[in-house]
Amino acid sequence: MRRKPTRFSTATATSAARSLRTPAALIRANAEVLERERLGTTGVGNGIAIPHGKLPELKRLYGLFARLDQPIDFDSIDEQPVDLIFLLLAPESAGADPLKALARVSRLLRDAAFRERLVKASSAVEMFQLIKEEDSRY
Repeated sequence: MRRKPTRFSTATATSAARSLRTPAALIRANAEVLERERLGTTGVGNGIAIPHGKLPELKRLYGLFARLDQPIDFDSIDEQPVDLIFLLLAPESAGADPLKALARVSRLLRDAAFRERLVKASSAVEMFQLIKEEDSRY
């Protein structure tokens, strides 16, 4: 089984936060998320990880959802591998907004039937639609 990433891909950071346009900004994003992981795992159990960090370059909160083809060891609290990752990046000045977003994502992914629909979705468009529909219920 693969281990948790030691860096997050440039493509992921770029698509999640267009504000991170320079290599230095991407390196800072990677370092911030990994530093947060060193404080304690963001692998919250049930195959889910919600890595997150704050960056001065950002003007608003960004989220990126990824479903992995092969689960990875993410040092999760339940010691189970992770295949659903929701990356959150926020501006340093975001106040309580990142905590609210973390709570909302956690609430969405707590539902086993919803997680199963995400795993079975056949495309990124379908996953996005499922997330939007589920989020509208709250």
